[in-house]
Amino acid sequence: MDAGTGTADGGRPLENTGDRPTVGVEEEYLLLDPDSGLPLPRVDAVRAIAGLHPAIHHDELQNELLQAQVEVATPVCRDLDEVGGHLLRLRHALAQAAETSGCRLAACGTAPYAPSVPPEIVDAPRYHTIRQVVSLLADEAMINGMHVHVAVPDPQTGVEVLNRLRPWLPVLTALSANSPLWYGSDTGYASWRTVVFGRWPISGIPPHFADAADYERRIDHLLEARLIRDRGQLYWQARLSAKFPTVELRAMDVQLRADEAVMLAGLVRALVVTAIQDAAAGRPPAPRTPESLEGAAWHAARYGLDDTLHDPDTGLSRPAGEIVRGMMDRLGPVLEALGDTRAVAPLVHRLLSEGNGADRQRRYLAEHGRPGLIAMIAAESAAS
Repeated sequence: MDAGTGTADGGRPLENTGDRPTVGVEEEYLLLDPDSGLPLPRVDAVRAIAGLHPAIHHDELQNELLQAQVEVATPVCRDLDEVGGHLLRLRHALAQAAETSGCRLAACGTAPYAPSVPPEIVDAPRYHTIRQVVSLLADEAMINGMHVHVAVPDPQTGVEVLNRLRPWLPVLTALSANSPLWYGSDTGYASWRTVVFGRWPISGIPPHFADAADYERRIDHLLEARLIRDRGQLYWQARLSAKFPTVELRAMDVQLRADEAVMLAGLVRALVVTAIQDAAAGRPPAPRTPESLEGAAWHAARYGLDDTLHDPDTGLSRPAGEIVRGMMDRLGPVLEALGDTRAVAPLVHRLLSEGNGADRQRRYLAEHGRPGLIAMIAAESAAS
């Protein structure tokens, strides 16, 4: 599921390089039966086969809560071409291993079809404890996200970034929405993963923090009160990594296409750099209330890019295309300075024109039925 297990924050530590912070990406995938589209508990076989691939490092493959899931983590990357190369390499190796194991790799935010019995969890003490604590939520954990780590120089800067990213999280949810189907039905939501993940404790948009000390005090209280067992169980859509000097954005569904994952990684890095610049210049975060942000997050998960989004500055509703184009205008100079414009801008325009993953899943299901949908998901997930 979407990091609900509190697993590692990435394959290897990220580091900061001045005005060009490094970036890393984690992706979670499902393993589906090629005919029925039902999740198959084949993670051990898939990881064993993929781990023999000479281009795969063992740190890059990770378990998730369910045996029908697998997670990857890229190495530290200095530019988006590196991110794309690693994601394609990892997806291709896992897709081959999945096919050898009799299943298909699926980069979709939810399992479009699911068995009537609860899914099998990975046989490890941590996962059994989580299953015991969260009960039915573990049975609904067939959800996949992508997490983007961006290096920050220190925790105080990281908290300044978190405070300024909060209004942008719904926009990222809308852009990345890729989970409209659940247990064989169209949910009516663009990102049903966001709704399911929001049921977990300490989730959703993070609160505003006074400073890094306030961040630490509040987490220490959650630990002391035994509301979480460790910092991996902070399920906020954005948080500071417990292991590495990074801000981790977790508001996004995993992407059908690797190039769209790269685009989102570029947007996240540009948002982080912009937030750092704003903090250094003394520009305060947008004055958004918690209820306004939670409402905007629900709206983004419900409608994706098909309706309106809420302006990160004012909180007022405007057409989604206007919000996205305004974001690109704001981030344009930073994207150019980072050398990321080419990998981001054309993909954003394509997304506005062709729709996000949720739109494509719905179209394929309507035009080609269940077999066509599963074939499309597998083909786009493994495309190189």
